[in-house]
Amino acid sequence: MLHGVPVPDPYRWLEDGDAPEVQAWTEAQGLHTRRALDALPGIDAVRRRLTQLFSIGTLSPPTIRGGRLFYERRDGKQEQPRLLVRDGLRGADRVLVDPAAQAGDGATALDWYYPSPDGRRVAYGLSEGGSEKSVLRVLDVQGGRPLPDAIPHTRACSLEWRRDGSGFFYTRYPDPKSVAAGEENYHRRVFEHLLGRDWREDPLVFEAREPEDWPSVHLSPDGRLLAVSVSKGWTRTDVYLRDLSSASGFTTVVEGEDALFGVVLRSDRLYLVTNSGAPRFRVLAADPRRPERAAWTELIPESGDVIEGVEVVWDRILVQRLRDASSRVTLHDLEGRLLREVELPGIGSVAGLTGEWDGHEAFLGFSSYTVPPLVLRLALPAGEAEVWERVEADVEADAYRADLVRYPSRDGTVISMFLVRRKDRPAAGGPGVLTGYGGFNVSLTPAFGRGLLHFLESGGLFAVAHLRGGGEYGEAWHRAGMLGNKQNAFDDLIAAAEWLVHQGLVARDRLAILGGSNGGLLVGAALTQRPELFRGAVCQVPLLDMLRFHRFRIARLWVPEYGSPEDPVAFRWLLAYSPYHHVIDGTPYPAVLLTTGESDSRVDPMHARKMAARLQAATSSGRPVLLRVESRAGHGQGKPVSKVIEEWTDVWAFVGSELGMG
Repeated sequence: MLHGVPVPDPYRWLEDGDAPEVQAWTEAQGLHTRRALDALPGIDAVRRRLTQLFSIGTLSPPTIRGGRLFYERRDGKQEQPRLLVRDGLRGADRVLVDPAAQAGDGATALDWYYPSPDGRRVAYGLSEGGSEKSVLRVLDVQGGRPLPDAIPHTRACSLEWRRDGSGFFYTRYPDPKSVAAGEENYHRRVFEHLLGRDWREDPLVFEAREPEDWPSVHLSPDGRLLAVSVSKGWTRTDVYLRDLSSASGFTTVVEGEDALFGVVLRSDRLYLVTNSGAPRFRVLAADPRRPERAAWTELIPESGDVIEGVEVVWDRILVQRLRDASSRVTLHDLEGRLLREVELPGIGSVAGLTGEWDGHEAFLGFSSYTVPPLVLRLALPAGEAEVWERVEADVEADAYRADLVRYPSRDGTVISMFLVRRKDRPAAGGPGVLTGYGGFNVSLTPAFGRGLLHFLESGGLFAVAHLRGGGEYGEAWHRAGMLGNKQNAFDDLIAAAEWLVHQGLVARDRLAILGGSNGGLLVGAALTQRPELFRGAVCQVPLLDMLRFHRFRIARLWVPEYGSPEDPVAFRWLLAYSPYHHVIDGTPYPAVLLTTGESDSRVDPMHARKMAARLQAATSSGRPVLLRVESRAGHGQGKPVSKVIEEWTDVWAFVGSELGMG
C-alpha cells in the first residue's frame, strides 16, 4: 500500500542481485536468451560487418597545457581509447595511459584526465568493469613515471591544478566505511590535495548542504580565485567564489534561484552561461571583486539558438550553440560582439570545445550520422577552421541523407525529427527504427554510429525524435517533459511512430523502438501504452519500476527530474506511467530485448530483471521477451569494444529478424 493505493509487485524478489535464487534465475535467462539470439538467421554476418565497422576508431579534441596536447584516441581493434600526448601541434604522439593493458579483458577504462598548467603532470581516473568508480592517479608526463598518489572514490571527478603543479582541488565521495549503508554514492565534497600527501589527510574545502548536491571546481589562471558551482538536479545551480590569497571564505554569487549557471573563470572576469531570464540561455559577465547580481552585465543575449557552452581563449569568446538539434559555433570579442560563425562540415555534433586561456588556437570535435569523428583547429583571432586530426574510415557519407522533418504531437505541439537513410532506399514502406531520449535536458544530436551504419546499409530508416524533456530547444522544452509533464515525452514518441506509419515511410509491422537509460524508460512506457504500434523494442539499461527507482544505486540524484514516489503528488504521476506497473496480462506485446550490465552503478539491473519476468508472464503475442545481462559491464561507459560488438550484434540481429530484414 503506497499512499493508500494497492500496488502489486509480484517480482520484488528479483531486486536482490546477490541472492542465490536471483543469480540462478538470471543465469537461466541468459542461457535462454543466448539460444534464441544465436539461432537468428544472419547473426554471424551481422557480427562480421560490425567487427569491421567498429574498427573505425574514436578521437577527442585535445586539451592544451604548457605547449603539450593531451587527447584520447582508439584505433582498429584496440579495446579502449588511450590517453596520448603530443609535444606541439605536429609532434609525435606518445602513449601516456593505456587502460586496456591494465586487465586481460579490456574492461579497465579511462574515465577522465586533467593535465597540470605546465603540462608536466596529468591526473586521471581509471575504473573497472564499467563501474565508473574511479581511482585518481598522477603521472609524470616527460618520463611516463607514475607518482605514488592514488585517491579512491573519485567518480566523475572535477579537478583544478594549482598553478605551480604542486597539488590540486578535486571532488570525491566519502570513504564508504565512514557513512551509513546506501550513502556512499552521495555527499560529494571538494578537497585539496598536495602531491605526496595521504589522501585521508586532505583538508575539506567545500561541503554542499544536501547529500545529493553535485559540486564542481573552477580555478582562475592566476590561481587566486576558486569557484564552486553546485548542481542541484537538472534545473538549478548555485555558485560560490573564494579569493585564495585572503583568509576570507566563500562569497555567494548566486544561490536559491531555479536556474542553471555554467561557470568560466578568468583572473579578471567571471563568465556565467545561464537560463536565468532566458530559456535558451545567455552569457553574462561579473567582476570577481563585485560578483553580486546588480553588477552583472549581459555579453551575449538569448537568441533563437540554444547556447550550450562557451570557451574563452585569449581575447575571443567561442560559443557552442544548437539549432534544430545540430551544432553551431560562433566567435565573439570580449564584449560579446559577434565576429563570425565557424564553418562546420555540415549538420552534426560538436563534442568538446577546448583551448588554453592564453593561447591562440582552439579545438573542437565534430561528427555526424555518417561522418566519422574529426577534430578541427581554429586559428585565433580570425577563427579559420582546418582539420587537425580525423578518424580514417571507408564510409561513403554521400550515399546517405539526413532530413529534418516536423510532426504534431498529441496536444498539437510541433516536434522535430531527423530521418536518416540511404539515398537509394525506397521512400515508401520498409523497416524503421525510432529512438529518442526526452529527459534531463539532454539533446540528441547527429553523432557517428558504427552499428547504425549496418542498419542503414541494410535498407533501414533511422528516426531520431527530439522529444520534450530534452535540451534541443532550451529549458522550457526540458521542463515540458519532466516531473508531472513526463507523459509529454511518451506522447511525442508515440506520435512520431504514428506519423512515420501514416506517411508511409515505415510499414506498420516493420517498426521498432530503441532507447537506453532514460530512453529505456521511454521505450518501456511506449510499449506498455501502445503495444500494437511496434513490432519490436530494444530497452537498454532502463528504469522501469518508477515507484522504487529512488532506492537503488545513485537514483536519488534523479528525484528532481522524476519526482519522489514518497511524495503523494509525485506518486500519482509516477504510477500513471511506470512501465512495470502497466504490464497487462494477455496483451500481445511486441518482441522485446532488455539489456543491462552487472556492474551498472547508475541504473540497477533489477529494473530489467523485473520487467523481463513480468512481460514474459503477461504477453500473448508469442513473440520473444529476452533479457541480456552483460558481465563486467555497467551503464555503457568504458565498455571494451569486443563487448560492444557482441551487444550490438545481438541488437541488430534481433531487430533485423523482427523487421524481416533477412
